[in-house]
Amino acid sequence: MTRPREAREDAAATATLDKAAHENFPVAPFFLPRAWREDLMAVYGFARLVDDIGDGDLAPGGADARHLGLEPGQSEDRLAALDALEADLHRVFSSTGGGPRHPLMRALGPTVRSCALTPEPFLGLLEANRQDQKVRRYGTYGELLAYCELSANPVGRLVLQITGTASPERIRRSDAVCTALQIAEHLQDVTEDLGRDRIYLPAEDMARFHVGETDLAAPSAGAAVRSLVAFEAERARELLAEGVPLVGSVHGRLKLLLAGFVGGGRAALGAISAAGFDVLPGPPGPTAPGLLREVGNVLRRAHRER
Repeated sequence: MTRPREAREDAAATATLDKAAHENFPVAPFFLPRAWREDLMAVYGFARLVDDIGDGDLAPGGADARHLGLEPGQSEDRLAALDALEADLHRVFSSTGGGPRHPLMRALGPTVRSCALTPEPFLGLLEANRQDQKVRRYGTYGELLAYCELSANPVGRLVLQITGTASPERIRRSDAVCTALQIAEHLQDVTEDLGRDRIYLPAEDMARFHVGETDLAAPSAGAAVRSLVAFEAERARELLAEGVPLVGSVHGRLKLLLAGFVGGGRAALGAISAAGFDVLPGPPGPTAPGLLREVGNVLRRAHRER
């Protein structure tokens, strides 16, 4: 895996970047130009660090907190850590001062400059994780989509900016794909999220399918929970369909990368379906052959629909 130069020597940064191997989709695959791989991993490092702070999953040892200048008593304060990371983000974009402190933020600097990135997508990811500390339930699907606008869609927009392919239509389709990927991840992680006292299944849908919170805490899903998960998975699948024209609108290695994102989402939803929509025993994950098959399907459909 290609890592940004500034992050290679720090153990905490390396541990964060290594999580890319466990995502539903390839983050920076080998077939991309080296400069793209480094830029994508720099952005992934920031996004993963934000999520790890928000989930309380920072690497042991407290190195991240020290890099961010947090006092020992603040290391468990997630909002304080997110504030400190935002301050370090502003150092990335500032032309004055001593520069960012965290190695992942130092790695982000060259990408920000070479790709002319703006702070807004990064600030959206930070705000989503602040919201996670305050909002534990979502009443409607619309509320969940608004959360995904912060938590997922900025990543796709950054990919388009890094590859120099952003346009209003591509951004619209990318947003749909990223929201679908976020919903798929929520479905995979129902049990893990509930352990953090979070539910990303809209309350209106839970009521429609007669699912209570105690049903989500069961060792395995009953018929009502399976029907609810199937309903949400179909929503995600419909959003992913926006990715086929997106893949068809680009060329070369970028086409394969975007097909990997869309195919990864389809493979994750396929794994959920193969589990009979019972996500409660643990996250159903796509297999490598399943992922490759779905990527091939996306590429063929994109070619036919050009």
